[in-house]
Amino acid sequence: MSQLVGRTALVTGGSRGIGAAIAERLAKEGADVALTYLNAADRAHEVVKSVEAAGRRGLAVQADSGDPEAVVAAVERTAAEFGSIDILVNNAGVFPYGPFQDVTLAEIDRTLAVHIRGVFIATQAAVRHMGRGGRVISVGSCWSNRVPVPGVTLYAMSKSALNGFTKGLAHDLAPLGITANIVDPGPTVTDMNPAGTPEIEEERQRTATKTLGTATDTAAAVAYLAGPDTAWITGTSLAVDGGYTA
Repeated sequence: MSQLVGRTALVTGGSRGIGAAIAERLAKEGADVALTYLNAADRAHEVVKSVEAAGRRGLAVQADSGDPEAVVAAVERTAAEFGSIDILVNNAGVFPYGPFQDVTLAEIDRTLAVHIRGVFIATQAAVRHMGRGGRVISVGSCWSNRVPVPGVTLYAMSKSALNGFTKGLAHDLAPLGITANIVDPGPTVTDMNPAGTPEIEEERQRTATKTLGTATDTAAAVAYLAGPDTAWITGTSLAVDGGYTA
């Protein structure tokens, strides 16, 4: 696997779960990888070690994706360290959950700041360092297209916004030779979403395959969209959900 040799990537929220798997997969494909983290410094540096074990340069940057200044600073540090940014993966996220009537203004502001404003600002900053062949890939959710459960209205709304953002971005960035796409994971087992709970077992039954995804499934899809064979794929979403939205 060497399709990304000579390329540089920034993965937001890359210290654990899907983000960590994406960072490690891009490194295996040959890319130098920077990642942001909020609190899990130890885990972030473990991911950097994995990147370096693959023979690539790694960088961990503490940055809150809900803080515009921190987002821009993380992009600028990555560009300064690596010389450019060829691939941006907007992965950082929060998971507000609970009755619709109980959602607070603080939860709304935080979710939209991370999932929408943070993505917009990170992309705006990163594109300034991209040349032709650049890739912007956002991690969405199967719930942006189908919401069969209560309690996730705010989360689904925020992830759905990525669809409009990406479709508009595809037109804005096409003249620069940069593509923009989304990967929408389905029910995925991570340390924050372990197998065996009643909730995830219900989600498993909603898939066509009756199986759960892994972080590496999503990482493989991101690596594909980041590669050289996808120059004519832009403004679209790739469902990685075992048929959850079929």
